[in-house]
Amino acid sequence: MAQPLQSGPGYLFQGLRLLNHPKIRWFVIGPLLINIVLFIGLTALAVEQFGTLLSWLTDKIPEWLSFVAWFFWILFGGFLLLVYGYSFSIIGNILASPFYGPLSERVEEVLTGNNHSSTKTSKQLLALAGRSVKREFIKLGYFLPRIIGVLLLTLALSFIPVLNLLGPVIAFFWGAWSLALQYLDYPADNNQIGFVQLREELRNRRLVSLSFGGSVLIATTIPILNLFTMPASVIGATSFWLERMEPSPDKPAP
Repeated sequence: MAQPLQSGPGYLFQGLRLLNHPKIRWFVIGPLLINIVLFIGLTALAVEQFGTLLSWLTDKIPEWLSFVAWFFWILFGGFLLLVYGYSFSIIGNILASPFYGPLSERVEEVLTGNNHSSTKTSKQLLALAGRSVKREFIKLGYFLPRIIGVLLLTLALSFIPVLNLLGPVIAFFWGAWSLALQYLDYPADNNQIGFVQLREELRNRRLVSLSFGGSVLIATTIPILNLFTMPASVIGATSFWLERMEPSPDKPAP
């Protein structure tokens, strides 16, 4: 009897469970060290700016809405957390990308029992790491114009009563979609699937992709947990790939 497929958040939880696997943990140490440095810097900046932005919001709320000011503070605070988590993930992925291609390949080996990565030479692993870095810039070319568009739309909506409630929702769904793409791209790249084809495949699995990316986005907003979220997301995305993504038509089955 076939095992039921996991949910989107289930892949992230699986990734967290496998972080300390003997064959995986050494591929996680590098990203963790990078994340610790990034966490200290970005969190300090976020705390410093939060008070300033909150004061700006308070000045913008009309007097006749002062009785629900607390609701706007919560909404705005949640939006800032999303920005913090998304920024943490994007910057961390660029810095740690040389580790994530090899990590994804090792996870695939552990989950399938096919020993591909263990037979690779140091030169081959370096080439794989370099390819992961190059792929990050391909993804940035897709993400950056859309990030700017989402920010401009959110800013425009923030001046329109009632519609301004949609801003955080739009930001959340965009973040969820882009993080699903971000992490599933590592196993896709290892399996010679282009970024354009990956996007098409995920559109056909939109609900589970958004739930996976959304759970990653929420986890990146939680201090300390966000240190482990990115490598765990690579592991979870690799499991997602193995369970749900069909092989490329022009690629022979293993």
